[in-house]
Amino acid sequence: MHRTATTPPPVSGRPTGTRLRGRPSVGALTLALFALVTTEILPIGLLTPIGADFGVADGTAGLMMTMPGILAAVAAPAVTLTTARVDRRVMLCALILLLAVANFLTAAATAYWLVLVARVLVGVTIGGFWSIGAGLVGRLVRPESAGRATAVVFAAVPLGSVLGVPAGTLVGDLAGWRTAFAVMGLLSTGALALLLLTLPALPPEGDGTRTSVLRTLLRGTDTRYALLMTFLVVMAHFATYTYVTPLLQQITGAGPARITGYLLIYGTAGVAGNFIGGALVTRAPRLAFGAAAATIAAATALAPVLGRTDAGALTVLVVWGLGYGAVPVCSQTWFVRAAPRAPEAATVLFTASFQATLAAGALTGGAVVDHTSLRAVMWCGAGAAGLAVLVASRTRNAGPGRRLRRDAEPTGDGRSPARN
Repeated sequence: MHRTATTPPPVSGRPTGTRLRGRPSVGALTLALFALVTTEILPIGLLTPIGADFGVADGTAGLMMTMPGILAAVAAPAVTLTTARVDRRVMLCALILLLAVANFLTAAATAYWLVLVARVLVGVTIGGFWSIGAGLVGRLVRPESAGRATAVVFAAVPLGSVLGVPAGTLVGDLAGWRTAFAVMGLLSTGALALLLLTLPALPPEGDGTRTSVLRTLLRGTDTRYALLMTFLVVMAHFATYTYVTPLLQQITGAGPARITGYLLIYGTAGVAGNFIGGALVTRAPRLAFGAAAATIAAATALAPVLGRTDAGALTVLVVWGLGYGAVPVCSQTWFVRAAPRAPEAATVLFTASFQATLAAGALTGGAVVDHTSLRAVMWCGAGAAGLAVLVASRTRNAGPGRRLRRDAEPTGDGRSPARN
């Protein structure tokens, strides 16, 4: 995705027209990911009415959130491996069509099991679309614009929280939760139309997602550092942020309206953090990822203390948002820089590890909260993020900021160049 001095020139089979519609293509890709992120987390705001309509308990209704993450982790390698020879434009459009079907199916569901079927489709879409789409940005813009374009695409993550979920929840409150999902179906359909209009043909580049390539990447030191950093930071965030609302209720004493305002401020800080991280990670990968982990560690450690006042809670949430906003773009960049010859395979590992850790973090945080307290889960999260800072500092001689060894880079056939 990011072109660096160590990245080989474009392969001869790449069509020269793939960069001509760069900005509209990046915009369409961002809108599609916005629809995807919003669909994934929309049930957070509509859990109670959906559960009430189908007569299921809150825990059962919570399957709408945990299932997509787990399935996305499985779908990321499965979809990309099985469709490695299919034009990537065709795959992205097919996956967004699947998202639209899932949203409309949810809106029309007459039984809860149909909602869960729809969430299975959402999970497949998340895994496939992120794995394929996130690694294509570098093929849509000029090399010098890749960092900014990546930040724009990844802005869909915080924007889904800041705009998508509150807007969807409002629609659900005013017109019913089915209407909210129907609107998301229409938005997904609109994103599909834009992808069809703006994306050029994107033939697959070699066999970069073959199982042999993935195995080669997993053996690489750089990839293992990326996996460890992603695991620690994402685990720290989702184990704690999942329970930020009860924290604000119990420690800050905030009511629903104030909490909504706080979370909007957090999301706005997340958007800023995304662009700051995108600008910094291309120049100083270790510093960017380490700084993001450090801010999450500081925010989660101080939340139980500073969160006793409104000013303290707002300060914590702004710092937290700035830190986590940079995490997705930093993590994905680490994976791609660890394997510049196989960007799609690197993005598969990014998506699978991110989604799996997301689900594991929420489950782990719940177990800690159930057996100890909200304060304890915040401090555990701070400890995990602190470990990530230490890992980042240890990558001085092994991280993605250095020139990659030729004998460590997988090629299209999954072998190192030294063995070819």
